[in-house]
Order: sequence, then structure tokens, then C-alpha cells
Amino acid sequence: MSATSPFAVPALRGRIGHDARSGYYPVPHRYRLHLTLSCPHCLQIAVTHSLLGLDDTLPVTLLPALPDAGDDGYLALRPLYEATAHQYPGRAGAPVLSDDWSGRIVSNDPAEILTDLVRRFPGPDLYPHGAEGAIGAVRQLCEQSINAPAQQAGQSDATPAARATALRSLLDGLAAIEHRLDDRTYLLGEEMTLADVELWVTLVQLDTVHRWHLDAAAVQRIAEHSRVWEYARRLAGHPAFGRHLDLDGIARRHHTRCLGEEAAGAAIQIVDWAEHAQGRVYSG
Repeated sequence: MSATSPFAVPALRGRIGHDARSGYYPVPHRYRLHLTLSCPHCLQIAVTHSLLGLDDTLPVTLLPALPDAGDDGYLALRPLYEATAHQYPGRAGAPVLSDDWSGRIVSNDPAEILTDLVRRFPGPDLYPHGAEGAIGAVRQLCEQSINAPAQQAGQSDATPAARATALRSLLDGLAAIEHRLDDRTYLLGEEMTLADVELWVTLVQLDTVHRWHLDAAAVQRIAEHSRVWEYARRLAGHPAFGRHLDLDGIARRHHTRCLGEEAAGAAIQIVDWAEHAQGRVYSG
């Protein structure tokens, strides 16, 4: 995303440290998350926050699906941004991790917020030492082999050859995930990690956003990866995942921001996300 984009948000990148000597340190009830569940980055953070059981330790303020100040972002976040950076020039966007003690923002960097949540607060070990490389590889696969090619395959102004190449890359990425899930419950084994949160949100985006711009044949080929989509359905039934799905908000965010043409794939939903989220069908 370019710096001139109306959706660009200049980075504020404070970190939660080990102790009081680290500046921001992990004391309960000091920090607050500001999230909009229509945003994939915020959805990742919300799921992780619930998996860690931080509801009573680190409160969450939910923001509307669409900013109430248009290109300037969220009115509720503007005082935090201006207290943190004098005459802050950018958009007051989410996610934000704020410090209630000072009224300032610690960070608005999604990856660093996630890392600090799992490393500095108690809860299940979602980011095991030694697994950083594997989790990073999944993040890269999601971005480069699912998100990016899905967007490219749905670009109406791209050539047929370019769209076909992007679709092949997308199918190869899904095939790699399908193969990985052949002999394990989660991406890295039998314990859930941040890699699963990353992939699940990516699959939600693929089916609720990117699918709208793909042709029917492409969506049918995507849906053939049965283990991938069964995994997505199973996690949607987990309370930490499914309860954060704001399908209406995702749709409104997409249709407000997207200028692409709708294609036949819009009519072929792969997962009934609402049914699985409400049913909470989860088998571990």
C-alpha cells in the first residue's frame, strides 16, 4: 500500500517489554486493544486475544466496520493518535494497542501487537520458541500464495494469461496447505499456534472477499481442497474464532473499498461461516 493511499496509517511501533525497565511492561489492566472485526489484521488479533484468555486482563474496544470519519479514520482514535504524535498527519486507523495510563498509543503495527500479546502475557504458547521460522513461513505462504494471487486472479483489467497464472499460484498454495493437513490437526502439529490464526483469517478473506471477483470455475477448483475447508469449518466452530466473525461488516468494508467488478464466483459460497460459527461445532 502506497504512502499516498487514503487508507495508509503511519506506523507507531512501541513494544511491550519484559519488565518495568523496558518502558511499556506487561502489567494487567494497563493496556487496551481497539479493533474493528471487518479488518483481517484486527480479526487475527481478536482471535489471538481470546485464545490467550485475556478478556479480564486486556480489554477490547470494538469499533464500527467502517470508519466514522471517512478517510481520516475513527473519531474515537484521533485523541490517542494526537497524544502520541504531535499534529499527527495520518489516518486514525485500527488496530491500536493503547496505554490507559498515559492515554497514548503503544503500537498500531499488527504483527508486533500479535507478537507482544503471545510473548508478554500469560496463556497458551501460540508462538513457541523454535517455531518462529515455521510460523513466518506460513505467514509468507498466506500472503504470497493465497492473498496476493487471489487478488490478481480476480482483476478484471488483467489479461486472461495473467489471471490464469495467478490462479495456478493460488491453487498451488492451497495444495501445499492441503498436503500439510494430511497427517496433523493443526498446521505445525497437534497444538494450535499463530500459524493457524493466520491461515484461518486468510481463508475467511478468500471466501468472503476475494471470491466475489473470481469466475465460477475458479471458485469450484478452490473448493476442491476439502481438508483445507474442513479445517476452516472446524476452527469456525471454536468460540475464540467464530464469535469474532462479523460477516456483515466484512461485506460492507469490502464493497465500500473495492472498485473491482463482481464475477460469477460471488454466487458460490464455499463455507457457511454463519452456520459453523453459531453452531460452535469444534472437536479439538
